Amino acid sequence: MPSAVALCKFVGTTSLGLLTGVSYTLSTQSLPSLLTLPSAKPAAYTLSQTTRLATLHVRTLSAVSAASLFLAFYLSPPRIRHPYLVWTGLVAAASGALNLAMDKSAKQHVAIDEVGDVNGEQVEKRARDQQYLEFVRTGVAGLGFTMGVIGVWGDGA
Repeated sequence: MPSAVALCKFVGTTSLGLLTGVSYTLSTQSLPSLLTLPSAKPAAYTLSQTTRLATLHVRTLSAVSAASLFLAFYLSPPRIRHPYLVWTGLVAAASGALNLAMDKSAKQHVAIDEVGDVNGEQVEKRARDQQYLEFVRTGVAGLGFTMGVIGVWGDGA
């Protein structure tokens, strides 16, 4: 059983590190480069595709990380059951749940994209909002990753 616990801790912490990296790359590289596209229509399409794919990967990494960390806590013997696993799992879940804040505003903009009339200012605002969300997610996931690394290091696993 100790090897299963160590594997769950490793998978959870690694997934949280990948989540941090994905969010950081989106906020500093991908989303700012969308604003350099020559017109609003390709920028709107690219933003919607990037957001859709990023949401898929972010939710997957968040779910894998949280599930692995909670499973590690559950499988741990009572004498070595550390609460940092629960806290880190909650931070991982919260990081993935940040998309719920953006879902309302994203649904409002779908009608604009379907009609074909794209306003450059609206596309820029959506890109800036998504970039802000990814900055926040980077901080939250980075905090969780730090907690996970320190916890695993403290466990000696």
